[in-house]
Amino acid sequence: MSALTLQKIRFRSGTWEGRIENAPTSGARPQIIVRYLDREVSGVTLKEAEAPGCWALTIPVPIEAVSEGVQSFVIIDADANVKLGDFTLIAGEPLADDLRAEVELLRAELDMLKRAFRRHCLETT
Repeated sequence: MSALTLQKIRFRSGTWEGRIENAPTSGARPQIIVRYLDREVSGVTLKEAEAPGCWALTIPVPIEAVSEGVQSFVIIDADANVKLGDFTLIAGEPLADDLRAEVELLRAELDMLKRAFRRHCLETT
């Protein structure tokens, strides 16, 4: 299990901001991946914060994600292959409930598990 934790700070002007905590204080940069539609989001930045073991995470929302429907982003600790968190955008007609958002998030998590399982199968053969 990953020792890293993720704290949301804010989401504004098309940028999601958070803080990675409990990172090793050796200064080694955590390997963070953000996925949207099973693709890695580009432009993600990670800057060392003033507090030891903390890193400032900035995720720009791709313009193609600003569209009608439910768009889910999954934040992953690549070293431990563990989900640290997620966020979801919902646009268009108001939803009666958030079931579609939950289904989209489950799909994103299932994609992550499929990749991990395939990698495990390749490594054990």
